[in-house]
Amino acid sequence: MSKLFTPIKIRSVEFRNRIWIAPMCMYACDNRDGIVGDFHYVHHNTFANGGAGLIIAEATGVTAEGRISPWCPGIYNEDQVSAWKKVTDGVHSRGAKIAIQLAHAGRKASTNRGWPGYESGSVAIADGGWEAVSSTDVAFPGYAAPRALTTDEVPAIVAAFVAGARNAVAAGFDGVQIHAAHGYLIHQFLSPITNTRTDQFGGSLENRARLLLEVVAGIRAEVGSHYPVMVRFSATDYREDGLTVEQTAQIAKWCDEAGADFFDISSGGLIPGVHIPVGPGYQVPLAEYVAEHSGSPVGAVGQITTAQQAEAILANGQISVVSIARAALADPFWPAQAAHQLGEKLEYWPRPYARANFDL
Repeated sequence: MSKLFTPIKIRSVEFRNRIWIAPMCMYACDNRDGIVGDFHYVHHNTFANGGAGLIIAEATGVTAEGRISPWCPGIYNEDQVSAWKKVTDGVHSRGAKIAIQLAHAGRKASTNRGWPGYESGSVAIADGGWEAVSSTDVAFPGYAAPRALTTDEVPAIVAAFVAGARNAVAAGFDGVQIHAAHGYLIHQFLSPITNTRTDQFGGSLENRARLLLEVVAGIRAEVGSHYPVMVRFSATDYREDGLTVEQTAQIAKWCDEAGADFFDISSGGLIPGVHIPVGPGYQVPLAEYVAEHSGSPVGAVGQITTAQQAEAILANGQISVVSIARAALADPFWPAQAAHQLGEKLEYWPRPYARANFDL
C-alpha cells in the first residue's frame, strides 16, 4: 500500500489515510453570529465524500472577539455547538474524521470578509466590528490598532481555549488543532516582532511560549488522555528578528511535554512585505526540520497538488501527513483521484459516485 493511503492513529483515533484537508477560512456565517449552516455542512461533507482522512474545520473563534471577521464561525455558545454537531455527524456517516481549529485572531480580528470585492482592513465598531486585543498595541499594517492584553487578562484567553475544546468534544469533533500560526494571537505572543512584553509572557522564548503551553496543558487536562490535540505553527516569520524554525522545533518539544500530539507546519502571516519563497512543497523543509529536531510527528502543507508529489513527501519517513487546501477547493475528490493514480482501491469510495470510474 502507498504511504499516502496507510492509516495513521493519534491517541485513540485512527484516520483512514494521510490526506488531510487543511483549515481554510470561508467567511460564510452570513448572520454574523458564529453559527455554521448549510454551506458548512455541504462544504465539509463533500470533502468526506471525496475520501479525505481528516478534515480540519476552519479557524473558529473561542470568543466572539477572537473571530477573524464577523462572518467567521465560533464555538463559544450552545447554538454554535449544536450547529457544528450536524456537520460532524454528517462527516462521520461518510467514514471520515473531522477536527476543529481553535483560534483567536488577536490583532488580526474584526477584519473584513476575505472574499474578492471586499476591501482589506478592519470592520469599524459602528459596522459590527470590535476592538481587537493582542500581545502588543501595535497594529497589523492596514488594520486598526489593538489593545495590549494586561497580564491579568491572559488567563481568560487560556480558559476560552479550554472551553472551546470542551465544546468541540460536545460537538462531535475527533480532535482539536490549536492555531498558533499565520499572525494570529498565539503567534503574536510567540514572535519577538510582536511580543516586546516585560511580564512573564514576554522576553525569553520560554516566556513567549507560555500562553501556548498553558493552552495545550489546559486542553489536555480537559479532554483526557484519548483525544488528539494538535498545534499549527508558522515555523518562520521570514525575518531575522522573528520566530525561527529552530525556535519552533524547541516550542514543539515543550508542547509535546505539555500534552500535544501532532504539529502542522506552515509559515509566515505575522507581518506583510517579507519575501516568502513560494513554490511546490515550499514548506516541506520546515516541517522536516521540526520533525527531526522535535522528535514529534508533523504534517506538511503548501502547494502540494499531485498524488506523486504527496507520496514522495511521505516516502522518507520524516513527514507523517500531507495537508491540502487550494487543491481540495478546486477538486474535493482529490483523494479519490490520488488513489486511482497510485493504484489504490478505496473501499470507502461512495457507491453513488462509482461511475466516476476511479477503478473502485
